[in-house]
Parts: sequence; C-alpha cells; structure tokens
Amino acid sequence: MSKNRSSFTGKLGFVLAAAGSAVGLGNIWRFPYLAAKYGGGIFLLTYIILAVTFGFTLMVAEIAIGRKTGLSAIGAYKALDKRFSFVGYIASVVPIIILPYYCVIGGWVMKYFTVFITGAGHSAALDNYFDSFIADPVEPIGWFLLYLAFTAVVVFLGVEKGIEKVSKIMMPVLVVLTIIIAIYTVTLDGAWQGVIYYIKPDFSNFSATTVLAAMGQLFYSMSLSMGIMITYGSYMKKDVCLESSVRQIEVFDTGIAFLAGLMVIPAVFAFSAGDPEALGKGPGLMFVTLPKVFDTITGGTFVGILFFLLVLFAALTSSISLMETIVSIFTDKFKIKRRTACLAVIAICLLLGIPSSLGNGLWNGIRILNMDFLTFFDFASNSVLMPIAALITCIFIGYFIKPKTIIEEAEIGGKFKNKALFTVVIKFIAPVCIVLILISSVLVAFGIMKI
Repeated sequence: MSKNRSSFTGKLGFVLAAAGSAVGLGNIWRFPYLAAKYGGGIFLLTYIILAVTFGFTLMVAEIAIGRKTGLSAIGAYKALDKRFSFVGYIASVVPIIILPYYCVIGGWVMKYFTVFITGAGHSAALDNYFDSFIADPVEPIGWFLLYLAFTAVVVFLGVEKGIEKVSKIMMPVLVVLTIIIAIYTVTLDGAWQGVIYYIKPDFSNFSATTVLAAMGQLFYSMSLSMGIMITYGSYMKKDVCLESSVRQIEVFDTGIAFLAGLMVIPAVFAFSAGDPEALGKGPGLMFVTLPKVFDTITGGTFVGILFFLLVLFAALTSSISLMETIVSIFTDKFKIKRRTACLAVIAICLLLGIPSSLGNGLWNGIRILNMDFLTFFDFASNSVLMPIAALITCIFIGYFIKPKTIIEEAEIGGKFKNKALFTVVIKFIAPVCIVLILISSVLVAFGIMKI
C-alpha cells in the first residue's frame, strides 16, 4: 500500500464505512418488497444462506484485492495480472453510472423527509402526490443538487475526517432508528399476521425464482462488483482481520435488511388487511404506499419523520461510498488531486443526473430500450455490468491468480477459518449463480421472463 494513501484508523472505522456502503436504499425498500413477493420467511432464509456463502466469498475477494494492491479497481486488477485490467474498467464504470441516478432518488428522500418534518405528511399520502412531484421539471433537480452537495462535502473531507467520521455517527443512529420503527410497527393492530408471514419459512413457497430474486438482492445490497469494496480494501490496514471484518459487515447489512422488512411488511399488512401485494414495487413502496400507512396510524407523522430520516442516512452512506470510489479511481488513474477528482465527479453527476430526473417528466418520451433514463441506467449497471464483472472476477481468482493469493492476503491480519468454503464457492458455485442472475435479469428486462 502506498505510504501516501489514506486509510481508516482501524477495524471499527473500516467496518462501519463498508457497512454504510452496503446498507442503502436496497435494504430499506427493495428487500421488504422482494420478501413479501417471494414467500416471506422462505425468502428471508434463502437470502441469509446466500449471504453467508455467496456474498461472503465475493466480499472477501474484493476487499483482499484492494488491500493487497493498495489500489482502486483499475489499478488493482492490472497489478495482479495485466491481462485482466479490463475488469477494473468494467467495475469502475458501474459506480459512475449508479451515483447520478442514486443522488436523484436521494433527493426524493430529502423532499419527503422535509414534507413530514414540516407536518405536511397527509399531502404525501394523496394518490397523485409522488407522480406530480417527480414530473415537475424544476423541484426534483433542486433536491438532487442539494443531496449531491452534501455527499460531495463528506467525500471532499477525505477518508478519515469525512467518510469514517460520518459513518461512525450515521451507522449507529441508523440501527437505532430501524429498531425503534420495527418495534412500533409490530405492535400495530393487524401487524402480527405480517410478522408471522415474514419470519416463518413456508417451504411450499420455495422455487427457483426465490433463489434468483435473493441472489439479485444480495448483489444489489452488498455493494459487490462496483469497485467499492476494492477501494475500501485499499484503505484497510494490514493488521485488521479481513474475515471477521467481512462477517461484521454482513451482520450489519443483513440485520438492517431484516429489520427493514420487520418495520415495513407488518405495517403494510395492518394497513391492507393482510394483502402483501399492497407493498407495491420500488418507489411505489417507499413514496406512495408507506405515506398512506403513516397517514392512517396513530403518531404517523412522527413515525414518517423517523422513517425518512432513516432512509436518508442509509442513502447517504451509500452515495458517499459510490463517490469516494470514483474519486479514488480518478486520483489513481490520472494522478490528479482529490479536489480536482471531486469536481470531475460532480460534473459527471450533473451530466447524467439531470436526464435521470427529467426522464420522469419533461423528457419522459425519450426512451432507451423502451426505458426512461433512470431505469436504463439502473438496468445497465445492476443487471448487466455488475454480474459480468463478478463472473470474470471469479474466473480470474479461481483459475488464474488462484484462491491461494486471496487466502494469503486474508490471513495476514488473522486466521481465515472459512478458506475451504471460499475456494469452492469462488471456483464453482459463484460463477454458476452469477450466470443465472445475468441471464434472468436480461430476460426480465426485455419482458421474455417474469420473476
């Protein structure tokens, strides 16, 4: 690792920052929706099994690559084998595509937090409120710019003074807020039916689509194959135990996802008299269905404030890690100062973020593969580039530099107890899983298959 390279002060700073990256909008709205759709408890059980095997393996690999080379994605793959430097470019494109539209959605969260904190939560529960807001050509862009500015300030301050310090505040608060809301929602009248559905596995609901959906969510949730874990690994000190750090990140990420389901599914069950379909999908869950729930329950305004504060913190920890990854890539590749790299990333966000916002209204008629800008960017990054990068990484580690290279790096800071599991998954299981994810995602996107 370069002597001049920034680093986290210790294990706690690294774990909280990496967990903050993993915990994002996918945990809060996507996980509960998928859990409701694919059988509740059986989806939860499938996800946990995949997290401790498939997710664990890929995260160990990426963090080890970063720490071993002391470089971000492009330089890291090149340093290990020049023939695979192209994988670093694929992984590096992912956060560049994701960050702009993520900041657009982050702006929406800021808007809703402001609506509830000003006591106007009832307005947000109206049927056309969300659609009218995102279709406006001006206001969403204003919130997008505000959210982007906050993210940029934290990244500009650097790894230790910015990202680590903010993560040490936001992550504990995020956990506390999630627990408070979850406890409140499970005590609502009619909520217990949702709790049972969510935590009790019903094996009659198990299918191949349950596994595919859980794998897709795992990818989305744990910040895999987008250069983030490689970048954060490059900031990780050698004396920190890599395996236990990954396990702790998994506990944070899966724990928040579990609690998110516990606070959302029972609440919507209570609101909809036990109809899980009322959860809706994507923005419909977070910005349409839940405001209606908050509007009908006692103390709903206060719960709404806490919920959107929670979502805002979760979104910010992820967008900060996305921007930091791109800044690290730019400083490593082009040998430019951090300030210059930050300004370049802001420019890219404006270039791609404004179309993502306008695509919901003024530019709604402009389509790419029959998708609006935001949907297309999400599809290209999450459904195509990330699985491709992960697949090649598995092949790269499994059959070229060999699992031993990663295992040796992992054992520098402590014993690697699960190295046998790591070897089997990275060589045989993960590649098959990733191919299935890639194929199913593309088929779903083009309407050939339903999942």
